[in-house]
Amino acid sequence: MTDTLFLTSDDVAGLATPTDYVDRVADGYRQRGAGAPAEPRTALFGDDPPGMLTSYSAILPEDGYMGGYTYSAGFGAGDAWFMTPLFDAESGEPLALLDGASMNPFKTGATGAVGVDILARADAETVAIIGSGAQARGQLRATATVRDLTTVDVYSPTQAHREEFADEMTETLGVDVAAADSSAAAVDGADIVITATTASEPVFDGDELAPGTHVTAMGQYHPKKRELDTTTVERSTYVPDLRDRVMQDAGSFIHAVETGVVDESHIHAELGDVVAGNAAGRTSDDEITVFDSGGTAIETVAAAGMLYERAREQGLGSTIEFAPASDALTGK
Repeated sequence: MTDTLFLTSDDVAGLATPTDYVDRVADGYRQRGAGAPAEPRTALFGDDPPGMLTSYSAILPEDGYMGGYTYSAGFGAGDAWFMTPLFDAESGEPLALLDGASMNPFKTGATGAVGVDILARADAETVAIIGSGAQARGQLRATATVRDLTTVDVYSPTQAHREEFADEMTETLGVDVAAADSSAAAVDGADIVITATTASEPVFDGDELAPGTHVTAMGQYHPKKRELDTTTVERSTYVPDLRDRVMQDAGSFIHAVETGVVDESHIHAELGDVVAGNAAGRTSDDEITVFDSGGTAIETVAAAGMLYERAREQGLGSTIEFAPASDALTGK
């Protein structure tokens, strides 16, 4: 039998700062650029009741961890559950099982921040964020660790939600966060544009982007959903988290290909290749860059490994037992 650490969402909450997540996730993508294996998500969809079951996996050999994410969303309960198994990359033994709910906005936000750090202009200081939920909060908190922000404009369709977001994040970050009346007003003059929505159609007009803008799109991981229009994709240096997922579920890029605006050669490089220095990131101050963050196990394993280490140091969690196959698969 093998003792495996079980960590609840409460166990891992507060174990790491946004900066900690960004640093660990950046190193995870560096390892990906050096050849670490990672596979795109597999999503199974239910119709009645509607829901999605998703999983993906990665190995980070330098960290010594492998694992991924399995989560369900929707179905009869109309909610979501996130399970994160973490294995030893050398022995294969299960090290931990994490309830990944509380870390989700932090590790996803960290991935967006890595994209900002290597693709946005060094002097970028103003942000437009479309969306006002937990993922938008995670993106903004993490982005504030890699750039000195001066102003943020937030837009979401519900006025009360965007105003609540603005008040909360102004206090959290000590930056002037204002609620905008439209996505166009938010995007106008922004150095960094972040989309964190569940939208099926583009949330801003790509013609509104000023030269030199960086865009992080993190809500598009379905072939029929797109936060970005074809103009944004066409104008951009396009960098996804994983190349192999682009034609699978990067809806904005798929739509641009289907309409003949771009082809697959428009994919500049994976995020890991840019982080590792295998490919250039931004090459001019006038360049428009896009980071398409659909979600991978790279950030999940990187974050889970960090939380596992810190939980062990602090004596958190409980122990569960797993039987190795040599004992359990007896056939009796």
